[in-house]
Amino acid sequence: MTPVQIGIERLAAAPPRALEGKRLGLLANPATVDHRFRHSRLILDGLFPGQLTALFTPQHGFFAEKQDNMIPSRDMTDSALNIPVFSLYGDTRIPSKAMLNHVDTLIVDLQDVGTRVYTFIYTMALCMEAARACNKAVVVLDRPNPVGGVVVEGNCLKPELASFVGMYPIPMRHGLTIGELALLFNEHFGIHCDLTVVAMDGWKRKMFFADTGLPWIPPSPNLPTPGSAIVYPGQVLWEGTNVSEGRGTTQPFEVFGAPFFDTTKIAQAFAENQLPGFHLRPLAFEPTSNKWTGNLCFGFQIHVTQTATYRPYRTTLALLQAVYRCHPDSFAWKSPPYEYEFEKLPFDLIAGDQAVREAIEKQKSLETLEEEWREGLASFKRIRKDYLLYK
Repeated sequence: MTPVQIGIERLAAAPPRALEGKRLGLLANPATVDHRFRHSRLILDGLFPGQLTALFTPQHGFFAEKQDNMIPSRDMTDSALNIPVFSLYGDTRIPSKAMLNHVDTLIVDLQDVGTRVYTFIYTMALCMEAARACNKAVVVLDRPNPVGGVVVEGNCLKPELASFVGMYPIPMRHGLTIGELALLFNEHFGIHCDLTVVAMDGWKRKMFFADTGLPWIPPSPNLPTPGSAIVYPGQVLWEGTNVSEGRGTTQPFEVFGAPFFDTTKIAQAFAENQLPGFHLRPLAFEPTSNKWTGNLCFGFQIHVTQTATYRPYRTTLALLQAVYRCHPDSFAWKSPPYEYEFEKLPFDLIAGDQAVREAIEKQKSLETLEEEWREGLASFKRIRKDYLLYK
């Protein structure tokens, strides 16, 4: 399989003259590599010797070493290039004027995972806003959406629930690459920075990550495989509950459960939905960190058998309804804080609409709920057409 040629590889093949003589910054983490595992900062340093003057990192740190939400990383110095590394998930989430004084052009090269709540895309957006304010150019090097670019799924974020896990009214599974999102944020949502997107070559919208021929480097500690990214657009909802989403296990998000689960009862309640594309396997596990640390949890592993028909958001909502129905006295919504929001319920921030939580509590038909999303989803699909780089 010939790998998809990603943005950094396209740039390396034809270095833009616009970058010659410019001081360059790079927003990056360990997943910022080409198909031969070479880190983009080293590629850029080879292309433009001495011009890479600063690095910036998103949530989880430069080494993707921070395991959980609201665990800050600190500024440091890159030992390979002896240049500063500025954390954008520490004392600030917005690059300061002092940070941007190091650069003329900020290059963004991050592996997104195709889900509205993943904070990397908002770190990019905040960098774009800061760059506009400081008259700096931004170049986004595109990478694949690991859950494909065809299916758009879920409700659009309600503006009153905007946060660092959702700055714009987009659906949970948006079906855009990070480069396409940059164009959408910049033009439709009005950032208006000096933006260039270096597109990929060979990526098709129907591709999942396994189809790209590229190596999977975990962009964050709890998305260790492409399989964990596939279930994430739904399974991330458990973060807003007292159910373990599998953190502290070797298969986060694929595995979920709690000590109070009656898996037989839940499976029977869930079976009514007859959803396609996966197998739900009962199991038991003991998290080594996060929720229910050291406690035996009963739960399930989601084995995706057909990526084209599997709908992660719809599936997890149905699972949530089954758990709520079977364990109304043991199940609970997680209390704040969550991603630096100290008042609103974490589940509402993640779902992007409190009506989702209310539908679960009232055992409202998911078909009815999805019908209520239809107009907003159709509007988003119309809007996104203007920003598709890959038809």
